[in-house]
Amino acid sequence: MKTFEELGVSDELLLAISEMGFEMPMPVQAKVIPHLLNEDNDVVALAQTGTGKTAAFGLPVLQRINAKKRHPQAVILSPTRELCLQIAEDLADFSKYLPEVNVLPVYGGSSIESQIRSLCKGVQVIVATPGRLLDLIKRGVAHLENVHTVILDEADEMLNMGFLDSINEVLSNVPENRKMLMFSATMPPEIDKIAKTYMRNPVEFVVGQRNEGSANVNHIYYMVHARDKYLALKRIADNNPSIYAIIFCRTRRDTQEIADKLIQDGYNADALHGDLSQQQRDLTMKKFRDRVISILVATDVAARGLDVDDLTHVINYGLPDDTAVYTHRSGRTGRAGKTGVSVSIIHSRERGKVRDIEKIIGKKFERKEVPSPEHIIEKQLFNLAHRLECVEVNDEQIDKYFTGVSRKLGWLTGEDLLKRILSLEFNRLLEYYKNAPVIEVVEDKKPQKEKREKVDNKPRTDKEKDRRTAEKGMARVYINLGKADGFYAGNLIEIINKNVTGARVEVGRIDLLSGYSLFDVKKGDAKRVVASLKGCDFLGKRVFSEIADPERDYARASARRNRKVAAGDSDGATEDGNFDQFRRKGRGGKKNSHRKK
Repeated sequence: MKTFEELGVSDELLLAISEMGFEMPMPVQAKVIPHLLNEDNDVVALAQTGTGKTAAFGLPVLQRINAKKRHPQAVILSPTRELCLQIAEDLADFSKYLPEVNVLPVYGGSSIESQIRSLCKGVQVIVATPGRLLDLIKRGVAHLENVHTVILDEADEMLNMGFLDSINEVLSNVPENRKMLMFSATMPPEIDKIAKTYMRNPVEFVVGQRNEGSANVNHIYYMVHARDKYLALKRIADNNPSIYAIIFCRTRRDTQEIADKLIQDGYNADALHGDLSQQQRDLTMKKFRDRVISILVATDVAARGLDVDDLTHVINYGLPDDTAVYTHRSGRTGRAGKTGVSVSIIHSRERGKVRDIEKIIGKKFERKEVPSPEHIIEKQLFNLAHRLECVEVNDEQIDKYFTGVSRKLGWLTGEDLLKRILSLEFNRLLEYYKNAPVIEVVEDKKPQKEKREKVDNKPRTDKEKDRRTAEKGMARVYINLGKADGFYAGNLIEIINKNVTGARVEVGRIDLLSGYSLFDVKKGDAKRVVASLKGCDFLGKRVFSEIADPERDYARASARRNRKVAAGDSDGATEDGNFDQFRRKGRGGKKNSHRKK
């Protein structure tokens, strides 16, 4: 492989990166750097997080800057404040021996006045979040008419976060003959569309295969009942004494609640989500980077831009709906040549999602059983023994205290002393696992050929019927909202939290279909949930729910009901939500056939 010097990197940049410990180029750098320095084509580069993308575009961008001209020549767009700051810091380190080159991060949540003052002094590289850059353009202080390079970093995430319109507006303010680079971990259709619309004969560089996961990450899953997910999470943490992990949750509320539970149970944990102020988020991330806390519970959006190379684990507290999101999550471990583990805690109905992700990342998940209390205690004790064995002893400093301590403990035998050390360290763990709750083993049945049965003259599969069956201890609830209504898991949690009063409702498995959805709640909460959701509104559609009947064909009934609503039929299946009334009128039998006579 060629060296950075052979790739064409300038002497000033070589000196800076050598001091930073750069030795040989990573694959994405070896492919992208010479092209950006010597060719005119635009570039689409697909590589996982942590593969050296910032240096791949940062070094050639800095090398192409004319330091004598004090106006913006390159714009780098990133989805979050944190990633914006990280890129700017890296570019500042790269340009250590280019004193005339100024890099400015601009982002929301910080003083716009100070950013305006910096722009007025003159900068050559702007690293920005789309919203704040547009604000500065509209104020007439960010002039982009001399920009020769535009870079979209984490392009797929910017699209996921709804920045497409902002990106379009930014691009309308830069010259048409600019060079454009797009860096992304995955390649959804929207990325292809941007490439065709805004890029000129783009060259695509792929490190690995499209959308594949990091080669250094092992993917495992634990399958448990929904009610046991938190218990399983604790055991996974306890079974890895040196854990340094991010736990990803779907909602802000779940994120905060799980973090609070972990803190209460004695773990060094904290939460990171959008309800925190920017100051709180900065403090939490600093504590995590400094390892003051070892477990960070976060939403996907809040964790964007958190650049940590030494994560041992990424834990999915349930799988995301979008497999690309899983790729982003798992790519946060196994970085910079290190190995990592991506753990998913799932219920039995999510096994299909695992298979879908396996196809995308080109890797198989390994199923593991939740560690037993005996195994965890043994592993923790041996870890402590290893730490005692390897600890560095400074005789000179210890000796002056040793005599007094030895006099105090001299009556103890070596065996007694060792037992007391172990008890001091592990009494809490030993007490907890002495009466640890049982986590039931969930069978992982291999997919079988679906058997067909006739119900109301309509074929139906075992899989469809099984979808309407709740897990043990739970009740299945039907709601007349589905993907066709723009209704997803986050919307379900939000509508429950907003409308169901009293004790918090714990939602288990969720199945989102096109015209309706089914979800699990504890049996004791089911009637309260159904009563509370009746008559609610979602984007102008009246909500109806009921405790699901495993024998009912909801797909067919929902389709009929929606057709009646669309036709304006106020009889039975209209906005009053009276699903039972519609069902009583039959499926084309005598009552329906004679009703108009």
